[in-house]
Amino acid sequence: MKILLKGLSLVFLLQGYLGAAQQKSLTSTKRTIRHEIPLTNSIQKAIKAGTRDFTGTPGKNYWQLEADYDINVSLNPRTQVLSGTETILMHNNSTDDLNSIVLRLDHNIFRADVPRGSSVPAETTEGMVITRLVVDGVEVDLHARPAGFRRGQKSTPKISVSGLQQTVAVINLATPIKAKSKATVEISWNTKLPGGENGRGHRMTQRWGSRVFQPTQWFPRLAKYDDLRGWQRDVYLGPAEFFNNFGTFDVKINVPDGWIVSSTGVLQNANEILTQETNNRLAKVLKSNEELTIIGQGEKGLKPAKDNQIIWHYKADKVNDFAWAASNEFVWKATRAVIPSKGPIPIHMVFLPERANRFTRAGAVTRHALEFYSNLWTPYAFPQLTLQDGPSAGMEYPMVINSNQGAADHETAHQWWPMVVGTNETRYGWMDEGFNTYMNILSNADATGRPAKLDGWGQNYGRISGNEEEPTMMWMSNYGGNLYGFQTYNKAPMMLSMLGSIVGDDAVQAAMKKYAAAWSFKHPSPWDFVYFMSSELRMDLGWFWYYWLWTTESVDGSINKVSKSGSTTTVDVYQAGAMPSPVVLKVEFEEGRSAIKKMKNAKMLDANTAIVTWPVSVWFNGNRTFKAKLQFGSRKIKKITFDPFGRFPDSDVTDNVWPKK
Repeated sequence: MKILLKGLSLVFLLQGYLGAAQQKSLTSTKRTIRHEIPLTNSIQKAIKAGTRDFTGTPGKNYWQLEADYDINVSLNPRTQVLSGTETILMHNNSTDDLNSIVLRLDHNIFRADVPRGSSVPAETTEGMVITRLVVDGVEVDLHARPAGFRRGQKSTPKISVSGLQQTVAVINLATPIKAKSKATVEISWNTKLPGGENGRGHRMTQRWGSRVFQPTQWFPRLAKYDDLRGWQRDVYLGPAEFFNNFGTFDVKINVPDGWIVSSTGVLQNANEILTQETNNRLAKVLKSNEELTIIGQGEKGLKPAKDNQIIWHYKADKVNDFAWAASNEFVWKATRAVIPSKGPIPIHMVFLPERANRFTRAGAVTRHALEFYSNLWTPYAFPQLTLQDGPSAGMEYPMVINSNQGAADHETAHQWWPMVVGTNETRYGWMDEGFNTYMNILSNADATGRPAKLDGWGQNYGRISGNEEEPTMMWMSNYGGNLYGFQTYNKAPMMLSMLGSIVGDDAVQAAMKKYAAAWSFKHPSPWDFVYFMSSELRMDLGWFWYYWLWTTESVDGSINKVSKSGSTTTVDVYQAGAMPSPVVLKVEFEEGRSAIKKMKNAKMLDANTAIVTWPVSVWFNGNRTFKAKLQFGSRKIKKITFDPFGRFPDSDVTDNVWPKK
């Protein structure tokens, strides 16, 4: 009992101490500003190896695996099953001998016995069923247990596989794949495409009955292997998307006679399967912005097929995935976009006739997006883009967006990230979805002929900061929890809004343009991005990246007091949060005849309004209060506003104004 009482006394003492410390932190006059960017073991390893460096550009020793796919797949609309064979040619461009091969079997998420996030499949299936697996000519026993070692006995290493019923499978090799060599993996498999009314989340419903099929992540894929973490073995949980190798695809899709198939890549056998009239219509697409009907409702745009089956043959170069859609009821329309330095490319649209109203503006929206983002970042890299109707009306793959006009701009933007700049969406979703939200703001403004409005975005983060459910942006997106959407989609444009207030929005976009070019068809990490941006902007932004990416802190600025002595007005600016910001004051003067004196750090917006700025370094001494001295002469000041453009995270903006209302 005495021990218990002593323990309780210690608890009460600790509670009292911690309570006092907490109270002190809310009213403290000092804070510590961190300037360094945290370096995990993986990025330190890459920097030491010379595959990445502090400039943010690919290091002199940078490498990446490549994977080339040769796939033959058949769709049975009656059973809703895909059956396929594929050969993967793996280019081990790494400096490592590989003792294993990791496969991604995403369709196993439709099984009943796998981990899953917030996504709910439309129906439970057997998942991705592997029926044959061969590595460099050696067949793998799919039912054998991995070879072990018994005490006192020698065991000959054998090739084995585990995890075939999960979303990640591992092939343990008997003979390593040497660095800078190649290996082939042959796989036979089948999977049922889930359909029904109960699906929740993207990619969880992949057909409408037996009318429309929209396969995604539908084939066994080689997992990513990189210089940071080796094989990427993160399970597929549903919400977070993917991280794949670049390579080529040669895909033949076998469907019943009369079925139209749209796809990643370029159709190779148009003359064999399309009528002359259909080909003639396709030949006109690039000549104007007119929207043309390639195959209309009820039209016979395909040649009669032998044995009632037709094969659509597509090829794609330098892509990181492959998606397609099929229906015997599709209407097929097309228009074009004109890509800077490249010329016109076709935009295809396939949809059910009764859903035509969802595609009336789709071609124009997509054209604007392709042309606008080509100017904003880099010219669109691919030879075509296709919009596919179906149950997943907001998902992206190379050259394919499963979207109607509603999400066309957003999904088209994904053709830059992650389809060209190959970010890791399973860990850092903000590097594609967040950047995408930012560029959508710019595109939507351009489409309506108005300036982009980035004011207010950064300030709005103050409403979320402090929520215990919020993961930091560097927290793995795969486990983002209830605020996964905010972490992945919304916080990055808030961050870039604040950065724009420091260096200028044009400078941010110019730096990101160069970043996109430097990392095209490569795989940047967050460290590469922040180092590149800091180098390009020629500014030490370690403090900025640290607080936005590694914390959930805010600025929470306010005007505590305004005093006047002679011709000098002193504004006490206070920051309650851990994140610092520049001091930006909007000073509004009364009408008068007396001249307003010039200040070096001031810019006049008009005859009676000035913007005065002090750099973020005024906080680096650790003080929470900065005395901003205004020396404009004798003209009377009627109003002062801290952060007038709403760029710095703030939970209560009412205390940003003097005099207080």
